[in-house]
Amino acid sequence: MSVQTTAGVPFHRLHPLTPLLRGWKVFAAVAAIATQQLYGGVSVGWLLAGIAASIPVAAAYGYVSWRFTHYLIDGGDLRLETGVLFRRSRRVRLDRLQAVDVVRPLVARVLGLAELRLEVAGGDSSEAPLAYLSEPAAQALRAELLARAAGLHSDTPEAPEAVLVRVPLRLLVQSQLLSVGVMLGLAALLVVAAVMIVLSEWQMLAFVIPLALTVVPAVITPVLSHFDFTLADSPDGLRLRHGLLETRAQTVPPGRIQALRIVQPLLWRSRDWCRVEVNVAGYSGEEAGQTSVLLPVATLDDAFTVLRRVLPDVDVEQVALHGVPHAARLVDPWGWKVEAAGADDRVFVARRGRFRRETDIVPHERVQSVRVTQGPLQRRLKLATMHLDTSPGPVKPTAAHRDAVEARRLVDAEVDAAHRARGAARPERWMHLLEQPPHPTVGQ
Repeated sequence: MSVQTTAGVPFHRLHPLTPLLRGWKVFAAVAAIATQQLYGGVSVGWLLAGIAASIPVAAAYGYVSWRFTHYLIDGGDLRLETGVLFRRSRRVRLDRLQAVDVVRPLVARVLGLAELRLEVAGGDSSEAPLAYLSEPAAQALRAELLARAAGLHSDTPEAPEAVLVRVPLRLLVQSQLLSVGVMLGLAALLVVAAVMIVLSEWQMLAFVIPLALTVVPAVITPVLSHFDFTLADSPDGLRLRHGLLETRAQTVPPGRIQALRIVQPLLWRSRDWCRVEVNVAGYSGEEAGQTSVLLPVATLDDAFTVLRRVLPDVDVEQVALHGVPHAARLVDPWGWKVEAAGADDRVFVARRGRFRRETDIVPHERVQSVRVTQGPLQRRLKLATMHLDTSPGPVKPTAAHRDAVEARRLVDAEVDAAHRARGAARPERWMHLLEQPPHPTVGQ
């Protein structure tokens, strides 16, 4: 829907059902606050009157907010106009576009709507969330933004894709149950519930309910979030789709993955399972946490298949890793034998964890800074820990408890390798065709 023009370019409004969704949020917040006041001595009649009065207020807020929100694509920028009393005009440079995600919360899905979230280099949050558009409009606008960001014609269709990994529901549920914390929590819950039932000590519900509210979400929340998880490869990057109540379609563009971590919990290793986490440039805050999982669970073979797409021509398994000195046992008596680190001309790799095995992989050109730290005991033992800093995310690469002289030598070597790698790196752009063709589907 066009509403006005700037230099002949029309502005557009969001979907007409947007006021309903925005107003619903206000109504839900008021209802939640009113419910809490039931314990504060306020009569039910006054609470119901307050909730009823919030309905027209919520409707008016939703309509006015929608009425004064416009957007348009003006050359190489996305313009967004918002605000009633205080007008705000934002310009998002498409050449700094890092990611474009299509998010569909449950209520929006029922109404056939979707939210478009844009992540821009240097931003602290989603720069210009467009909530809400119809699902076809959101997909079409996303394709146009990606095409313009790549310097292509705005009518360029979305690039084709090839599925790399699809995580079955059975595997996802099993992986959550095979967690030491979850298994201990479930065992404690069953024991307490059994004692309560056998002894008819119903006052123990005060322990059972909080325990259940802790353990059950630990299993259900990841399953809901990663339901029907699909990872596909395309010329514009890796595409991730997942979610049951809230679905998310995310594209991780080429070269924006700054670091990777392969995680193998204790009970997963016998089944050859792992999880792959990543730091992605452009995401920050809450979005960084929601978009940091590249694979919630997969076999090691599937994980290395994806790794070869992220880092072409890199064979992580062939990188020589070197352990830590015998003195490290005094600092880390459980895990010192597993600690190892090494590098080749493309990546730095660090491994740690006897029970929860973690392997960090960082391309040299993605390293932002390198530093060495020493604790009091490390100084006495002539040990040091090397840290590699990348963009925000769960992966914080470290090579712990190295010989102090070796750690400083590793720092010098990494600085030199990072300098050479950045000098040889090609410019990054959306829709940059990879040299290798997409792999066929695996992990089904």
